[in-house]
Amino acid sequence: MNENMHFDAIVIGGGPAGMTAGIYLSRARLRTLVISDGVFGGQMVLTHEIANYPGVESISGYQLSNIMKKQAKSFGCTIKSNLKVTDVQAEGDVKSVTLEDGSTYTANAIILTPGGRSRTLNVPGEDTFKGQGISYCATCDGDFFTDKEIVVVGGGNSALEEAVSLTKYASKVTIVHQFDHFQAFEYAVEEAKANPKINFIMESVITAFHGNEKLESVDIKNLKTGVVENFRTDGVFIFIGYVPNTEFVKGKVELNQWNEIVVNNDMATSVPGVFAAGDSTAKRYRQVTTAVGDGTVAALAAAHHIHQMKSKRLQETLTN
Repeated sequence: MNENMHFDAIVIGGGPAGMTAGIYLSRARLRTLVISDGVFGGQMVLTHEIANYPGVESISGYQLSNIMKKQAKSFGCTIKSNLKVTDVQAEGDVKSVTLEDGSTYTANAIILTPGGRSRTLNVPGEDTFKGQGISYCATCDGDFFTDKEIVVVGGGNSALEEAVSLTKYASKVTIVHQFDHFQAFEYAVEEAKANPKINFIMESVITAFHGNEKLESVDIKNLKTGVVENFRTDGVFIFIGYVPNTEFVKGKVELNQWNEIVVNNDMATSVPGVFAAGDSTAKRYRQVTTAVGDGTVAALAAAHHIHQMKSKRLQETLTN
């Protein structure tokens, strides 16, 4: 085994969960590799301002991710970015991770933190105005739209519950939904309909986003009539589902019907020595703070697993 290619633990994913795991593992003097298929920070870097991270009054997602990365490196964590994982061999005491550049690394424990992505509309202007009027997180960005008129897209529980929560800030919330009925629970529908700040545009979809430096309006198409109207708005919140980045571990660990990684209270997956944390796991709430908490638990559990393996090997050596 090439010592330069072997680590105590490999963390796959460079968001807040992955970087927290890297910090804890490397500070525990465990040889740790963190791999990210893009820039470090995950969904966090899309957030213009984080104002609900305990102990920090206000910071951008990009700044916070850089601090986390610097911390991990200061404790000796090896970091590789912009490299896609092509294969994971999770079974056995020694696991392996192969990257798109052909290199293969081995470890005694793996922590999966690939995160996820909000489902997008995939219409013109969406990429342009992400973070400039388009948001996928009410908790993160709601207060930036105080006394503004905004649009919420979606018809499930998340869309309606977040629309109600956004009325704490916005002067008017318009829900745009493609069907003539909602998929949410009745209590969520009733609460939204009872809120005087909320209006509804049903059987309609957004077909384009417009603006200069920030979002100024959207095109809304009525699916019954085919008529497209331009609708002025200060912001759009999109809640049409969440997609975990777990394609590369299908068939490797247990996933639920939404392709989220199933974990127990120690963030352990169905495979011994493989843990998972953050937005790719089966959970209700997805925040930077919950991801950090997950990463902490996963790292501590992985460290315990690694130490148990080392103790077992030592006992076997002494016995022989």
